[in-house]
Amino acid sequence: METASRVMPAGAGAQQTQFGLINLLKAGAAQLIVLHHLALYGPMADHARSLLPALFDWLAGDARIAVQVFLVIGGFLAAKSLAPQGLARPGNPLSAMARRYTKLAPPFIAATLLAAVASILASFWMTHDSISSAPSVPQLAAHALLLHSVLGYESLSAGAWYVAIDFQLYAGASLLLWLCARASGGVQRPWLASAAMTLVVMSSLFYFNRDADWDVWAPYFFGSYGLGMLAWWAGDPARRPHAVVVLFLLMALPALSALMLDFRSRIAVALGVACVLMLLGRARTGEGWGLANWLGKISYSIFLVHFPVCLVVNAAFTRFVPAQAEWQLVGTLLAWAASVAAGAGFYRWVELPLGRMVHMRRGRQFEAGKPCEIAVH
Repeated sequence: METASRVMPAGAGAQQTQFGLINLLKAGAAQLIVLHHLALYGPMADHARSLLPALFDWLAGDARIAVQVFLVIGGFLAAKSLAPQGLARPGNPLSAMARRYTKLAPPFIAATLLAAVASILASFWMTHDSISSAPSVPQLAAHALLLHSVLGYESLSAGAWYVAIDFQLYAGASLLLWLCARASGGVQRPWLASAAMTLVVMSSLFYFNRDADWDVWAPYFFGSYGLGMLAWWAGDPARRPHAVVVLFLLMALPALSALMLDFRSRIAVALGVACVLMLLGRARTGEGWGLANWLGKISYSIFLVHFPVCLVVNAAFTRFVPAQAEWQLVGTLLAWAASVAAGAGFYRWVELPLGRMVHMRRGRQFEAGKPCEIAVH
């Protein structure tokens, strides 16, 4: 699959209510990722494809570009968290990285164990390439440290790579802003962070993103992520019009130039999403966006658990249901619905409780004289 940290698909409830457009984008992208994996992995899609060949081919191919939505939103919210006014603030980047890790990793580890169990269960009912072998202790440890792709271990769940990339991207942004603060020598330099981010975006778009050997490292994806960060800064309603124009050009011109040099649909989508977020990403929404807000809120959980759910449904329909295309299409739709339901349950009974445990621990640290800032995305 091409996350979120995903952005990552994760999000705090208060923020979800405020940024309805972001939730709408996350909700739609999450559903496309589920359908992409359903169309790409498992026997059900192989049988059902004959009924809707064009749709299944599109879902198995181009639908993966939906991950660009998560990348851009991740950068957009990272800028909100790390440098809301675009000013590099002195601080400990290791602390920011630790906060992001404790946001992403606990539910990811739980979902990884769930995926391992799902593979064992599915292996009783079918033989298929999508079933992972029994994980080794080093493989599980690599997943827990978000280093599985870097160390060359097989991912236990489709999309596991994205969680690791989201952490790398947030860590890289934290480090870059810290370096900008150090370079400024304590003097506020309003354009330093945005100029540095533009250079990073350009290096990604013109070099790293054109070389697939880099696709387990953050530089490959920093073009899209950085566009999201620049979109947050350019969309600040407190900025003067000429500053907005300059920031928009810093965001758009490198992406357009990179597309002219080497057109990539993923970068075109990322630029489009960044422009939309720049214009409308801060807009508040009301109760009429309830479904989008709810689906956006649980999108990280859906992202984490959909693959083991789809794997088990595929195995069950392979073992117990006729192989006719119509029945297998029903199984595909059932797996999609079950993924959303499982994501809602995982959010309520796993992601939220783990998040509360982290917040309580940080609260105790604050009371002990070790203040910390809770990440909001």
